[in-house]
Parts: sequence; C-alpha cells; structure tokens
Amino acid sequence: MGDGGAGFGDAVRRLRASFGDRLHLPGEPGYDAHRPAWNLVIDPRPAIVAEAAHPDDVRAAVLAAREHGLPLTVQATGHGTHVPADGGLLLKTGRLGGVRVDPGRRTARAGAGARWSDVIAAAAPYGLAPLSGTPGIGVTGYTLGGGTGWLSRRYGYAADALTRAELVTAAGEPVTAGGEEHPELFWALRGGGGNFGVVTELEFRLFPVAEVYAGMTLHPVERAAATLARYREWAPAAPDELNTSVILMRMPGGQGDEQEGPARWALAVRGFYAGDAERGRQALAPLLEAAGPVLGGGFGAMTFGEAATAFGGPEPAPMAVAQHLELLPELPDGAVRAVTQAAGGAPSPGPAAGPALTAVEVRHWGGAMARPEPDAGPVGHRDVPFSVIATAVLGAGPSTAPAPDAIPAESAAPGVTAGEAVRDLAGALRPYATGGSFLNFLTDPARTRDAYTPADHARLRRVKRDWDPDNLLGRVHNIPPA
Repeated sequence: MGDGGAGFGDAVRRLRASFGDRLHLPGEPGYDAHRPAWNLVIDPRPAIVAEAAHPDDVRAAVLAAREHGLPLTVQATGHGTHVPADGGLLLKTGRLGGVRVDPGRRTARAGAGARWSDVIAAAAPYGLAPLSGTPGIGVTGYTLGGGTGWLSRRYGYAADALTRAELVTAAGEPVTAGGEEHPELFWALRGGGGNFGVVTELEFRLFPVAEVYAGMTLHPVERAAATLARYREWAPAAPDELNTSVILMRMPGGQGDEQEGPARWALAVRGFYAGDAERGRQALAPLLEAAGPVLGGGFGAMTFGEAATAFGGPEPAPMAVAQHLELLPELPDGAVRAVTQAAGGAPSPGPAAGPALTAVEVRHWGGAMARPEPDAGPVGHRDVPFSVIATAVLGAGPSTAPAPDAIPAESAAPGVTAGEAVRDLAGALRPYATGGSFLNFLTDPARTRDAYTPADHARLRRVKRDWDPDNLLGRVHNIPPA
C-alpha cells in the first residue's frame, strides 16, 4: 500500500493515535534511522515505521495492518531480517526490552527487544547462563530460528530451552503458548521463525555455568588442511562440554599479533569448554597440536559472560554482509580442499589479494543438539555433525548484491568480488553437502523449506494455516499456510 490513498491515510491516523511520535513516515525525522535492517544488503523503504513500547502497541499495529491491507514486517534488532519491508508497515519491537530472572526456577523472561547481553548480565549474579549467541544479537529472532551457541552441545538449542511465549496473533489476539497451552503453536515457535505471531516476551531455561575454559589461538594458515583432517577424526569423540570451530580468517595486517602490512590469512582454533580449565586443556590438546605453532591469542579460565564478550566483541555497526552455510555429514578431502583454497585461492602465508572472503568457519555440531526430547520443536537436520559458514563483508552501506544463496555458483576466477567468492565456495562444497540449512544462518528466504525435514515443514504449514491463514506475517523466512 503506501500510495497516499484514503485507506492509507486512515491507517496513518489510526496508528498515530496509538504511537504518537514513535510513528515515522518517509521524510520525517527518525524515518531513516529506524527503517534499516542490520545487514545492509537490503535497503528497505517501508511506508510506515512504528516503534512498539508495549504489547498493546503490537496489537494496534497488527490490527491496522490487517484491516487496511498493509504488508507487515516485524523487526527487533534487525540481525535476522532478510526480506525488505518495502511499501508496508515496519513494526519495530526493540523497545520491548527488560529481563527478569527467577533463580529458583532457573528461568528468565525477556522482552521481544532484549539482547543476549541483557540476559547474560541479569543471570550472571546467580551463576546461571542462557543458551545465547553473540551478546549483541536479539533474543527473540535467535530463539525462534533455533539458536545455536557455545553451550548448545551441552544443553541443546536455544529453542529447546524455551518454556513459554507471549505473542499477538495475526488476528490481533494476545496468546500465551507453552507446553500445556496451545501445544502445536508452541511446537512451531521453537524453530519455525516469526511466522506464527508477533512475540512480545519469551521465557526460557537458564543453566548453571560457574566457569568456562575458552579462547582462540592463531596458527600458520598452511596448517589448515592438516588441522581440518585431524578435526574430522577428533571432533565426533569430543565431550559435549566442548564446543569448537576451525576458522580461516583474513587478518587486518600480518598473522598473529602483528598488525602491520597487507592483509593475510590465518588459521584459528576457537574453543569453549563448559567446565574447569584443566579438563578443557586436555580436551583441546589434540586439535591444538595439529594446528601447529601458536602465532597469537590464547585460552584461559573465565566466566561465561567474559567468554561471550570475548568471542562476540563490540557490537559491529550495520554493514552489508554475504553469508552462506552448508551442512556436511562428514569432511572429506574434497570439502577440506574447497575450504583451504577459498582462503586467497590457496593456503599460503602471502598477502591476501583483492576483495574476497572475510572468513570461512568449519564448526562441529552434535552433542545435545542431536539428542532432542520427544516433544522438541522443528529445528531441522539435528543429526548433521559439521557446517561450513562462509562470510564476506561487502561494504558499509546498502548493497544491491542479491543473496549469495540465490545465485548459482560458478568456478572461481582471479579478481572475484566478495559476493562471488561466497558463491564459488558454496558451489565447491555442494557435492559434499546435505542440501539442508539452518534458519538463523539462511540468507535466501526462497530456501526456507531447506531448514526443515519434509515432515516438519508440512506440519509447520498446518500450524500456519491455523494461526495465520492469510499469511499476514509472511515477510520473513516464510512458511506458507497449508
């Protein structure tokens, strides 16, 4: 809509009465500050931006969108937004923050706009921790998309820890979903994304984590192939307390602690052991031995919050990023070769040439993630042990580059752009991959079905039919109604 017609004018007047100066139209102060997503690959141009400060605001926005035919997009922090809110109503829920911890029940309640940093800080005084991701990421989108973090091999996905959700349905009705209340809706929320209602608050379990042994070390990039070969043999027997990844990353200048000269590639081993330092050192020793001399970084005992902050770093400013994930049942030589060749074309300690990949991460999954409870939600492909995630920073402003998942991969060539490098690696890995994906890492909304098993996707479509038959909440990784 958004054409200036009478219906649109009525919608604006109605929303202005509820939102006041928290409603932003094109050309008004605040519009350009509130319309972007975090990933500037998309450049949304909504007709209206509304900032909810109370669940009643959410209900008012949903009803206005439904009754005036406005396409509706919901965004908390914007990290998981991949569908532009062009021409419709962008409902921002970032003001619905607040975290309350119940140490006796070991649970937390977080508003739709809360970030994991808020939850980590609130839980830490009680020796508790959430199944969180990067501290600056929003709780809601991460959890509804499945949510895999540094405690997930020990305790499962963030979606598995969800106990209750408060939401406004596509009909504009407030609903509580839990194990005993609307169980099918509750099942769908635990991994089905934002298809089934606008969440205003989540309740989830916390876990006792007194100390962790965590860190990252940098090693010569020419050790990458040997390290990945060792990783595929070592990781399946690793204890559930240990969460690891092997990363080829572009360093700003030199390897290790050197910070001058042209950008170079380095090999990194990142690990997080939920337990005491000595056991963590013993568990990581074989992998670090394979990686060779340490050029920088290190591991140490720390609190969960310290480790999460160290891994997440400061909250990065919005930027245009291309990312692609493949799930692999194993790491054969061909996949290892594809990963190592993606680092500047060949594993070499020489300067990295041209705009290309920023990092390639090989991650080990499994553990509790692969052992769901009988009533677990639809987080898919739990039995796949490895993933490869390729990331390229495309720039600091809006980009017209399409999602890398949406373009057929072609063979690598000299001088490829960053986005092309992501697609090239995706194509090289495809013969070894399952074809599945994971919702939190999926950048192409056309591949949403790939994040689920066929049976779960069919069941999700039936739940969608029951709760949003008109697909009002379709500007997400959409699951169409059956």
